[in-house]
Amino acid sequence: MNDIIKLDTVDKYNQLFGLETLHPSVSVIDLSEATRFPNHFTINYGMYALFLKDARCGDIRYGRQTYDYQEGTVVSFAPGQVVETEMEEGTRPMAKGILFHPDLIKGTSLGEEIKSYTFFSYKSNEALHLSEEEKGIFLDCLAKIKRELTHSIDKLTKRLIASNIQLLLDYCMRFYERQFATRATVNKDVLSRFETLLDAYFQSGKPQDEGLPTVKYFAERVFLSPNYFGDLIKKETGKTPQEYIQDKLIDTAKERIAGSDMTISQIADELGFQYSQHFNRVFKKRVGITPNEYRKQIAAR
Repeated sequence: MNDIIKLDTVDKYNQLFGLETLHPSVSVIDLSEATRFPNHFTINYGMYALFLKDARCGDIRYGRQTYDYQEGTVVSFAPGQVVETEMEEGTRPMAKGILFHPDLIKGTSLGEEIKSYTFFSYKSNEALHLSEEEKGIFLDCLAKIKRELTHSIDKLTKRLIASNIQLLLDYCMRFYERQFATRATVNKDVLSRFETLLDAYFQSGKPQDEGLPTVKYFAERVFLSPNYFGDLIKKETGKTPQEYIQDKLIDTAKERIAGSDMTISQIADELGFQYSQHFNRVFKKRVGITPNEYRKQIAAR
């Protein structure tokens, strides 16, 4: 395997492709201007990156999965992600995008909100496919940032660069919303599988063996990243997967409290709680009364 490039500066990426560095913490990339063309490299990202692929020119692998990208596809990477790229023989990289260091956005509104752009942690099969109009908006945002990079630095430079990056990320969030909407049939199938898996989890002995179910557990079983899965479920239902899990947990708890002679401790154990006190707190927070009070209330009816 080729050596892993630890990408902790913008200049290191620009040197890889023979591009000019205009700012130490951010770069608008146009690989059609590259003067060097490495054909196989692996990058450990120490910064954020978004690239609009103009044409297919090779494989990008994140983990063991390969990006199934076409012309007009946006791929995004975040600090800590390791990405391997292998160019097809005889091709040149064709992509436009942006690379920015986390330090650039510290102390800005984008720095406070960067975690809300969940697509940075989406899997390869969850890449963003843009329409012609959306591609125009994406490129226009890059052009605004590039203009600011060529402007002489003043007290507003950092703020304006960060604001324009945030505008680009906001548009990408909007485009993902559109992608969720246009894949409604697929999304409903994911929701249906999630509901089936959730029912099966509580009907089996899994809670006692594996504990309370997690969003990651269900996301893996529908072959999505937790972030993409969470965004999809929220878009379809208005609820987060965690809220869905909590609702099913409380419904199951109510059924067992009302329909069995098990103690509250036994029910808590069957549902995956390590301690019955934790179960009592969760139940009271959602229902307004303790499990024992709920049992007495049901018995009195």
